[in-house]
Amino acid sequence: MTLIRRFVGLAAVCAALLTGLGVQAQDYPNKAIRIIAPFPVGTGPDANTREIAIELTKVLGQPVVVENRPGASNMIGMEAGAKAAPDGYTLVMGATSSLSVVPHLYSKVPYNVERDFAPISLVGLLNTALIANPGVTQNSARELIAHLKAQPESMAAATLGPGSYYHLAGEWFGFGSGTKIKFIPYNTSSPYADLVSGQVQLMFDALPAAVGNVRAGKLKVLALTGKTRHPNFPDVPTFAEAGLPDYTPTAWIGLLAPAGTPPAIVEKLSAAMQKATTQNPALIEKWRSYGGELKAMTPSEFSAFLKTDSAKWGQVVRQANVKLD
Repeated sequence: MTLIRRFVGLAAVCAALLTGLGVQAQDYPNKAIRIIAPFPVGTGPDANTREIAIELTKVLGQPVVVENRPGASNMIGMEAGAKAAPDGYTLVMGATSSLSVVPHLYSKVPYNVERDFAPISLVGLLNTALIANPGVTQNSARELIAHLKAQPESMAAATLGPGSYYHLAGEWFGFGSGTKIKFIPYNTSSPYADLVSGQVQLMFDALPAAVGNVRAGKLKVLALTGKTRHPNFPDVPTFAEAGLPDYTPTAWIGLLAPAGTPPAIVEKLSAAMQKATTQNPALIEKWRSYGGELKAMTPSEFSAFLKTDSAKWGQVVRQANVKLD
């Protein structure tokens, strides 16, 4: 009889907890939400995070504020997000670097992507461009590959150091095309001034930071990732057209909650992301203008995307033999 009473009591406690979670989710949100951005203020991902915060504020009816926590290759901000209370009021904006690349570059990362986060939704994807100084005589990736095969390491590409997105995207291009490029690291400053002046000839990057100079004729784009040509850059061939169908580096950002956040809250945030992105013509066109695609996902879709993307970049890191411990 005592055992039965204990079982009934335990069932009552579980029911109360589940009821409490349901009420919590139904009432959510009833105060401001914070998004930790592990990026420096003023960078592209920071600007994109702030755009989404504004749109989520409209959809959710509560202020959504951004708190920048940059440093240590995004690890400081991501760790803070992983350790936040799992109540839906502290979220974190992940990116290609922090979730797909960093875990393969360092043996000690203060968070585990699968264990410590509840994926909410992808925000958007930015196609990677092969950007060149106008003095480069080649006008497509196919022409550049032919030149580099004839004259290995005759071109220099700017990066933000070993293991950066710029560097690994360039290494991936080299593996796929059978070519060699010299990589010039810029550890403390943006390399774009040197790219425009011709001190370096190439860069592998998403387009937002370069698009102004491209439209002004100070830089040119030799190729873009994507299955088809981008509608806003119809004259730019894809890497697939250059014979590199498997060259698919993509810069992206996506919203996550700490692990343990009630599923109903995660689903509510994911639904809000759908409204903030796929039902937002002005923001969709803004992303398209710099070669991107605003694209929300369900939590399960985003979780699958993270696993696939991480495996892809892990292979690149291993092939490039880069370790930053």
